[in-house]
Amino acid sequence: MSLTRLTRVQARRIAVRAQLLDARRPADLLAVVRQLTFLQLDPTAAVAPSADLVAWGRLGAGYQPADLRRALERDRALFEHRAMVWPMSDLGLHLAEMAAWPQEARRREWLRANDAFRRYVLDLLRDSGPLLSRDVPDRSVVPWPSTGWTNNRNVTQMLEFLAARGEIAVADRVGRQRRWDLAERVYPAGTPVVPAPEARRIRAERLLRSLGVARPSLVGEAGDPVEVEGTSGTWRVDPAAVGEPFAGRTALLSPFDRLIHDRRRALELFDFDYRLEMYVPKAKRRWGYFALPVLHHDQLIGKVDATADRRASLLRVDAVHQDVRFTPAVAAAVRAELDALASWLGLAGVDVAPPAAVVRA
Repeated sequence: MSLTRLTRVQARRIAVRAQLLDARRPADLLAVVRQLTFLQLDPTAAVAPSADLVAWGRLGAGYQPADLRRALERDRALFEHRAMVWPMSDLGLHLAEMAAWPQEARRREWLRANDAFRRYVLDLLRDSGPLLSRDVPDRSVVPWPSTGWTNNRNVTQMLEFLAARGEIAVADRVGRQRRWDLAERVYPAGTPVVPAPEARRIRAERLLRSLGVARPSLVGEAGDPVEVEGTSGTWRVDPAAVGEPFAGRTALLSPFDRLIHDRRRALELFDFDYRLEMYVPKAKRRWGYFALPVLHHDQLIGKVDATADRRASLLRVDAVHQDVRFTPAVAAAVRAELDALASWLGLAGVDVAPPAAVVRA
């Protein structure tokens, strides 16, 4: 039997709709996180923290960062785990994996050698939590060895390990710093544990639903097999997304946005070449420190090199890199998004430095 075949336009539209970037706006933040399955946390805030920028890209001016904090810390509708924000209703899909962590021998051995330290941390949180990491004394017996920044950061590693195991959790934040508490005080009591194989299957299905179309290496056997015009190999498609009507809009995306997070997929489906260049020496950057990909309807059409200058109350745009030449209507739509972004950030306006375009030949 031949596989279902999608044109690249169809595949792109499925992907855009699945990521809530079409003309329909979702109802609220919880609806966004449930559809996307998670929000990635990253402290970089050249424009805004990524999780907030992703939420704004879906919800628009109706979203405020306080909404995310409230959902995490007061309502407990969301939870933070391993640099991601997840729906609390999906907690049961993660508990079996937490209980089996870590699989790596090096981490298991370090925890075993520092079991007294582990028990001390749990007792301290039980008596005095929630606590910042700086409030936890280092009582490790064996230091954590690393050639990187985690070397001998024993408290930080122990807290991260206990959180990965589901023994503690992020209760709230003081500024950007996490406060830790026993998981039983953060997670709902009696959450059913979904067995690991079933949890992986469900998570794969939800991931495919959030992407619309993806490679089997990412989502396994979820959805239906499909070929995409102009690409090799097979894809998987969410069958509920096929044939749905499409109405597009213009959007500025976080560099961590899931629409473009898989760079190979972005190139295959959208012909979009991109990488985050914040770790690239300035002289070698093509698009900028924190260049925002630009979506217009079902095409990724360029990147905006922008920075929020809060002291001057301006969104500074050093360049607009056009992958395809912008028509006057497209240029106006991009400018409207920049104005909307500046307004949402509480900035007085947009400062576009001349020349404000780099056009690909």
